[in-house]
Amino acid sequence: MIVFEISALASIFAIMNPIANVPIFLALTANQSQAEQRILARRSALIAFFIVLFFAVLGQPILKILGITLDAFRIAGGILLFFIAFNLLQGKSSHIHHPNPDEHAESLEKDDIAIVPLATPILAGPGTITTVMALSGGYPSALTGTVLVMLAFTAVLLVTFFLFYHAPWVQQHLPQTTINLITRMMGLLLTVIAVQMTSTGVIGLFPGLR
Repeated sequence: MIVFEISALASIFAIMNPIANVPIFLALTANQSQAEQRILARRSALIAFFIVLFFAVLGQPILKILGITLDAFRIAGGILLFFIAFNLLQGKSSHIHHPNPDEHAESLEKDDIAIVPLATPILAGPGTITTVMALSGGYPSALTGTVLVMLAFTAVLLVTFFLFYHAPWVQQHLPQTTINLITRMMGLLLTVIAVQMTSTGVIGLFPGLR
């Protein structure tokens, strides 16, 4: 159980990459006061929590209704994570989790950016949701797996909220080169997780490959 929880923490931390999200948060909230930034940080974290909780609890029943096996989902999720990891290894932000320039400009014109793009796709994007669902389904007890994965996600989300809450201080004391280095490290870790997730799915679909 402890090993699973540590693995879940590492996986979710790698895919969310809280430190690298700080400059993005500051760019999106550049015209806001510090008090408004902190309100947005709190709201986006809460919304992201409920989005991921929804998929963690109802994701697998939805897959069953659609006739999609967990192993097929793992393969698709592994491929998705690999492309995200590839961008991170190059020090780039993945468009899957972060808005492109047009989406960024559009989001600044909206009254509330706590939901889009902060809560989703930045905090609770496709990669995070995929990772949470795959991890939950990989534990012997579905209920226990969901609880453990949500605890891991909550821990990473709290770290992200703390960094967003103190975003100006973090950016002032953390050089961009350090952020880029951490991003590449997370990309390497996420690459390994993506390969493992894909291989587990392939073996599950084709047991004869063992």
